[in-house]
Amino acid sequence: MMPPLRLARAALLILPAVLAGCGALESRDSGPRRPVDTRNVQEPVPHNEPRSKYGNPSSYVVNGHEYRVLASSNGYVERGIASWYGTKFHGGRTSSGETYDMYKMTAAHKTLPIPCYVRVTNLENGRSVIVRVNDRGPFHENRIIDLSYAAANRIGINPKGTGLVEVRAVSSAEDSSPAVLAGNDASARMSTSAEGIKPRLYLQVGAFASRSNADQLRSRLADNLIANTTVQETSRPEGPLYRVRIGPLSSVDQADALTLRITRLGFDMPQVVID
Repeated sequence: MMPPLRLARAALLILPAVLAGCGALESRDSGPRRPVDTRNVQEPVPHNEPRSKYGNPSSYVVNGHEYRVLASSNGYVERGIASWYGTKFHGGRTSSGETYDMYKMTAAHKTLPIPCYVRVTNLENGRSVIVRVNDRGPFHENRIIDLSYAAANRIGINPKGTGLVEVRAVSSAEDSSPAVLAGNDASARMSTSAEGIKPRLYLQVGAFASRSNADQLRSRLADNLIANTTVQETSRPEGPLYRVRIGPLSSVDQADALTLRITRLGFDMPQVVID
């Protein structure tokens, strides 16, 4: 167990990322006053690095929620909503102790080890970028990664503010080679409007081995005027799983508003799902 003094020090180092995770959604944070061309900003070359001295406690608590830092980034892949942070935190300290530079290809993540490298693909346009994770956040419930201004600009999330993305860990230069990237981009584009099919955004409110339990939850949501709720069956070796989902939703804003409404009604925090 981490000694109290070290734990307090780790919490202080994580605090900038707590603010950063909220900052991308606040009016006080923004990009530069004049648009900056980030097309020539070099992406980092993934390579093995020792864990940062700071920003890697075994676990930490933010807003009453405990996060456990992963032992490794190997095999990590997740789809969800990305946000970004800019001028409000430019020049400040990241959770790793490094200085945040919004013109570099970096990102904040809740649980990946610091530092590590991930490829972030915008599922709505197929554009992709390699970033170095050196910060903690975002701590908005429905976000999985907070990108630097440069990275968000590169893949078309800025100035929109948010985007539907896939985050995939890369551990070496080979993982980010043009051939590998081309293959992954092609896969991503199969879920984008480039192929006539846009990614679909859902909120998953529960998953059950029992169909009756799933139907009960769907009925409770309907009783509270939560529309467009379905039960989707998924096959598993151990038996079917019944997922209670709302959607597809039209936007991230709709997902945020619906999440707030659902939690205020006393239901569990829903999970963002992108198909």
